[in-house]
Amino acid sequence: MTLDAWHARYWSTIDVGVRPATARAYDVAWRKRVKPWLGHRKIETITVGDIEQAINGWDGSASTRNDALSMLSRLLDGAARAHVIAGNPARLVRRPRDERAQSVRSRALSVSEVRIMLDAVEAGPYRAYLAALVYTGMRAGEASALRVEDIDVPGRVIHVRRNFSMGRSGTMIEQSPKSHKERTVPLPQALLLYVEDAVTGKRRSDLAFSGPRGGVLNPSNVRRAVDWDALRRKLDRPELRIHDLRHTLATLLFDAGAAANDVQAILGHSSLQVTERYSRARADVALRANSALDSLKWTEES
Repeated sequence: MTLDAWHARYWSTIDVGVRPATARAYDVAWRKRVKPWLGHRKIETITVGDIEQAINGWDGSASTRNDALSMLSRLLDGAARAHVIAGNPARLVRRPRDERAQSVRSRALSVSEVRIMLDAVEAGPYRAYLAALVYTGMRAGEASALRVEDIDVPGRVIHVRRNFSMGRSGTMIEQSPKSHKERTVPLPQALLLYVEDAVTGKRRSDLAFSGPRGGVLNPSNVRRAVDWDALRRKLDRPELRIHDLRHTLATLLFDAGAAANDVQAILGHSSLQVTERYSRARADVALRANSALDSLKWTEES
């Protein structure tokens, strides 16, 4: 059986088991990368070397090629469970890494840059939405799906219960958060005024942050509305993405002394390893070691 034939048989199983946005990415990965390179191959003859050669030939960023590898791995996992092949060779392949990519810390804004960014955006729904992203660390889809009833002003917290994601047809679909778990994020004083203005006159079931005409906000329409390229130039951050506002909150929390497990809970990360990418702890380990060693008495007192 060729990989193409197995895809035709097994794709529906993958499709129902992943989020719509992931299914869309996998569909593109199959059509543009996996199928052209490996679709014609007999599935039992595909080796680790074949997959690594394919990855080297795929275009796109490391993230894009990793999507294709993940899609291929799911196909081969299914084939292994169905006893079509003995095992999944994609699990032994090294995932592509972009050595030029900036660290998550370097992508984060400083406190002063946050002020510059918000001051540069006209007062109204778009500024409030960006403020919510940077002060809570919510994913863009989570902030878009937030409803008035999710905001506890007296308790100074926001309950993240849902997420908007782009479906296969290009329409927005409401789902649970990415981690499939509800979580609570802070409602700091700096965000309070934006929230109060955003929810004034709305019902509990209304979207907390919506466009001027009540439409759903998403990174694409927000970037257009605020002239994101001009904002990048003002900040001298040519690569700044809206998702980097989430990185900003994590970095600022660590710099303020928050514990790693608290940052993990607020960001909704699946593992502490992901969260610790934002910490300076490992970067500063040599300096802390100097202090510890310098405090020791290295010579015998007479």
